[in-house]
Amino acid sequence: MTPTRPPELDVAALVAGVRERDPAVLGRAITLIESESPERRALAEELLQELLARPGRADRVGITGVPGVGKSTFIDALGSHLTGLGHRVAVLAIDPTSPVSGGSILGDKTRMARLAQDERAFIRPTPSAGSLGGVASRTRETMLLCEAAGFDVVLVETVGVGQSEVVAAEMVDFFLVLMLAGAGDELQGIKRGLLELADLVAVNKADGANREAAAQARAELDSSLHFLRPKGPSWTPSAVCVSALEETGLAELWELVARHQQLLRESGELDERRAEQLASWMRREVEEGLRARFAADGEAQALARELEAEVRAGNLLASRAAREVLARFLGEG
Repeated sequence: MTPTRPPELDVAALVAGVRERDPAVLGRAITLIESESPERRALAEELLQELLARPGRADRVGITGVPGVGKSTFIDALGSHLTGLGHRVAVLAIDPTSPVSGGSILGDKTRMARLAQDERAFIRPTPSAGSLGGVASRTRETMLLCEAAGFDVVLVETVGVGQSEVVAAEMVDFFLVLMLAGAGDELQGIKRGLLELADLVAVNKADGANREAAAQARAELDSSLHFLRPKGPSWTPSAVCVSALEETGLAELWELVARHQQLLRESGELDERRAEQLASWMRREVEEGLRARFAADGEAQALARELEAEVRAGNLLASRAAREVLARFLGEG
C-alpha cells in the first residue's frame, strides 16, 4: 500500500486549495516552495508547473525606499485603500536576516495591523536570508502562487536600498520608490540608484509641518526624473506626495499605477516585461545553482582558501587566483 503524503506535500490537494483561494493551503504551498530539501523542491516545481497551466494576472508592484521612510505603514494604508476598492491584495514583505545570528524580525504583520485583519488581504513575511536585492530567493514563485490564488495586486516590499534593488525591479511590472523630504546629502548616491529604477517616486510623510518641505522635495525629484532615460517608450516617471498617516495621495498614486499598466498593455510592453521577468528568473536560478554547487565543492573551497591567503599577502594576482579556482571547480585543471 502506497503511503499517503501529508497535506503539505500532496501536490494535487495544494493545487486545488490554492485555486479555491484557501489561505491556509496557500501558506502551506509557500512553505513548500521555500524549502531547500531536494525532495520538496521537486514537489514545489511540480506544484508551480501545474499552476502555470492556468496562470493568474495580478499587478506586480515593488516598493522600496530609504531607511525610515515608513514602507510598512505606507503599504498598510495603500493595501487597505485597494481592498476597499474591491481588490484582493497579497503583500510579500521581505524581512532582513541577521548576518550574525541568521534570525529575522518577521514583524510586518504587526506593522500592517489593518491588512492583517482584512479578509481580502494576505501578508507573507519572508526572511531575505542574505539574497541579493533584498528579496527572498523564492519571491518570484510566491508571486505566482498568490496570482493563482486570485490576488489581483501583489505588493513586494523590499529591504535595503541601492543598486542591488535591481533584482527586485526585475520581477515586478511597476517599481515604486518612497522618499523623505530633507533626508540629507548622505543619501544622494542611494537616491540616484533608486531613481534609475523607479516608475514612480512618492515623497511620504507629506503631512503636518512637513507638508511644505515634502512639496518642495517632490518638485526637485520630478525635475531630476526628467533627466533620466525612461525604461520604456510608454511611460515617463514622475514624483508625487503622499501621507500614509493621513491617507492622502493614495488614490492619485494608484491611478498612476493603473494608468501605467494600461499603457503597457496597449503597447505590448507588459507582455514583453513578463517574458523578460521569466527569462531573468531562469538566469538568477542558474547563478544561484552555480553558487550552491561551488560552495559544496570541498576541493574548490580548499583551493580558494589557500589562494586567498596568497592574494591577501600580495603574492598572487586576484584574477589569476580566480581562474585557478574556477578551473578546479569546472574540472579543467
